[in-house]
Amino acid sequence: MRFESAITIAAGPQRVWEVFSDVERWPEWAETVTSVALAEPGPLKVGSRAKIKQPKLRTAVWEVTELVEGEYFVWVSRSPGVRVTGGHWVEATPDGTVARSTIDQEGPLSPLIARLTGKLTTRYLALEAQGLKARSERA
Repeated sequence: MRFESAITIAAGPQRVWEVFSDVERWPEWAETVTSVALAEPGPLKVGSRAKIKQPKLRTAVWEVTELVEGEYFVWVSRSPGVRVTGGHWVEATPDGTVARSTIDQEGPLSPLIARLTGKLTTRYLALEAQGLKARSERA
């Protein structure tokens, strides 16, 4: 099951990347995130792990599996019966930057999880996109 959101932001891709990839500051602009704690301080890199608390969801640990500086990062969270992959992309356009987020759920329990949390996931992705836009467009 895949969930996706995209938004055009009136800011350069470098600015959007700075905001998007600074995951410990997400609670400042994303009402869907209560806290983010990196296991090791510093910028994201492949292998970075973050513990994320969100309202109405279980605390999850995410591990970065792919990262191209300034372009995208992908991280994975696992729990019994489901693997969740989150993607975060930044792409320059003539109108500024498009930021895209995806959530992919796989595993034997993924249909049940999608049915239970699908509306919430869709709502959270939209709220996060709006928060990212607002923060990135602010100087």
